[in-house]
Amino acid sequence: MRVLGIDPGLRRTGFGVIDADGMRLRYVASGTIVVPPALPLPERLKVILDNLRQVARDMRPDVAALEIVFLNTNPASTLLLGQARGAALCALADSALDVHEYTALQIKKAVVGTGRAAKEQVQMMVQHLLSLDGAPAPDSADALACAICHAHVGPLQGKLERLGASLGAAGRTRLRNGRLVG
Repeated sequence: MRVLGIDPGLRRTGFGVIDADGMRLRYVASGTIVVPPALPLPERLKVILDNLRQVARDMRPDVAALEIVFLNTNPASTLLLGQARGAALCALADSALDVHEYTALQIKKAVVGTGRAAKEQVQMMVQHLLSLDGAPAPDSADALACAICHAHVGPLQGKLERLGASLGAAGRTRLRNGRLVG
């Protein structure tokens, strides 16, 4: 399974592509889309949209994973980040990709083992898990971490969905914060 991970941002959007075969992970590509800050907002969003469409065309992923944005201290920044995330979602939907979303806490927990990990810890674990020669750039590391999270969690979620469907509505189970809930 080829996974495209996205770390959305209005100034810098990271992307990372990995191949996952069971628990074996292989690095394919990563990078950062740097958006010129002088552009008007609609054009900045178009830069993200066009570049992610191109990444999806070139890398041909099977699935995409995207970080969920939560409210932070500055509501205006949160709204702008949400628009960048919307542009990323549109690019992925336009590329006919199944999109899975994860919180920063879920991503850090899946990659580092704790949801409160520092950026440097995420970078070091991504480097280790993908056997990279050096630590990836912060935005690329976050996107690769998102892809790794899906590679670890996605197959389990799929099995749970199939199990729930076979058991009917009374037997529905799902994964919440890494735990099986009914």
